[in-house]
Amino acid sequence: MHSSTAVGCRGAEFCFAHVLFQLSTAVIMRITKPPGINLFECIQGSPLSLRTCQALALLLTFFSYASYHAARKTTSVVKGVLDPKTSNLGLLHWPRCLNIGKLHTSESHMVLYGGWAPFDSRNGTALLGDIDLAFLAIYAIGMFFVGHIGDRVDLRILLTIGMIGTGLFTAAFGAGYWLNIHSFYYFLGIQLITGLFQSTGWPSVVAVVGNWFGKKRRGLIMGIWNAHTSVGNISGSLIAAALLKYGWGWSFVVPGVMIALVGFIVFLFLPAGPEAIGSEDGHLNDSGKNEIGTPLLEGQTEVREKPVGFIEALRIPGVVPFALCLFFCKLVAYTFLYWLPFYISHTAVGGKYLSDSTAGALSTLFDLGGVIGGIIAGYISDRLDARALTAASFTFSAIPALFFYRVCGNISLYWNIILMFIAGMLVNGPYALITTAVSADLGTHSSLRGNPRALATVTAIIDGTGSAGAAVGPLLTGYISAKSWTAVFTMLMVAALVAGLLLSRLVVAEVCAKLESWRSAAATGLPVSSVEDN
Repeated sequence: MHSSTAVGCRGAEFCFAHVLFQLSTAVIMRITKPPGINLFECIQGSPLSLRTCQALALLLTFFSYASYHAARKTTSVVKGVLDPKTSNLGLLHWPRCLNIGKLHTSESHMVLYGGWAPFDSRNGTALLGDIDLAFLAIYAIGMFFVGHIGDRVDLRILLTIGMIGTGLFTAAFGAGYWLNIHSFYYFLGIQLITGLFQSTGWPSVVAVVGNWFGKKRRGLIMGIWNAHTSVGNISGSLIAAALLKYGWGWSFVVPGVMIALVGFIVFLFLPAGPEAIGSEDGHLNDSGKNEIGTPLLEGQTEVREKPVGFIEALRIPGVVPFALCLFFCKLVAYTFLYWLPFYISHTAVGGKYLSDSTAGALSTLFDLGGVIGGIIAGYISDRLDARALTAASFTFSAIPALFFYRVCGNISLYWNIILMFIAGMLVNGPYALITTAVSADLGTHSSLRGNPRALATVTAIIDGTGSAGAAVGPLLTGYISAKSWTAVFTMLMVAALVAGLLLSRLVVAEVCAKLESWRSAAATGLPVSSVEDN
């Protein structure tokens, strides 16, 4: 009797838990109107226009992903404080007993003999590389799952969870300063969890923008919008560098609080798509469609399509080559993201060594070049209608830029600034193009037959593969830089070469298509643009 009762109770508990799970899943999956917009419309007495919601989506996704990168950038700035040794100059190894302090400013002299265990040990540089690997590896792995989830849930909720989680664990890393924690596994564990939360960002923001914006001038618009990466890197560098004098913990806590606050604003106001403010069945009326303009997902049917699977997304023409290309592009870009301030502070520029805070501020010029590079790459690819050709041209051009930055960047501060800016423009240009316009193109490929529920999955596959390269680059740099920075730059130049070669088939196809269009135009006497449109 008791046994049957227990079984019945357990069955009831299971059913109740199953119902709760279904309800919670339904709430998350249902794209709802943000509470902040609801409140504003109640006060105003009329609904927000679609143009206003479109602008709101663009601004909030811009600042949300900028805050992701601001929180991510702090580690690179603090590296020089955690591991202040000057033995990793790439030219010679100086033991600490030598009076190296004479080569440094008085501001950095105080930091040189500090450090933070366990990163101030002989293998501290390698440990910092392991920390980067832990973060970026789980970030890359999480990206594939998040993209799959992103096509199935309310992106506003997903972004909110990711941003607040990122803020909490970024601050937890900095809390080790006040709690006097010196366990490597503590910092390793924190970075693993932070990487998992950070992986929610990119597929979500690209999918939100993809829900709102049309195909015309996609490369230029997304190139400008993609400036959030460099804006986040720049602001993160400046904030972290400015707070170093108060203790390196503040360099983590303040960006952590900032991203959590932005995440709360996203929860209140971000419209994940037109269906969040449209009619009850999730579709806009004709006037609404006209107000937004040409939709990103042209040919979208009124029937809810099933989300595209991982294998089906991989079969979309161009996904694999661009994903592999991004692997090597992000290997280069993220090596600079994580190690550039460290490299600058550990390399004599004009015969002098810069302090950690100065190096962190100076490194922002690389990201500023990245902003310009992303916009130029997007504009050129729109004008040529050739994404692969544009991306390959930038990656091949980055090879001599990296060479000259390594060889001539130490001549003077002015040469360093100019060459760093050019390198940032050429390295980040194809990276920005592939992660935005190319991902949107492939996520709305004609082979999907108008299915709108593939954008986050395709974005995740491309950027997730790229993030694997982002994990490899900083890891190898942590070990190679201990012997030679020249070897590090050689690795980066080889990676840029491989990235360009991976697009060779797509480049040939684009060039052949262009030549065919010009031949057709010459034969018919029509403008080239009209032939290409047909």
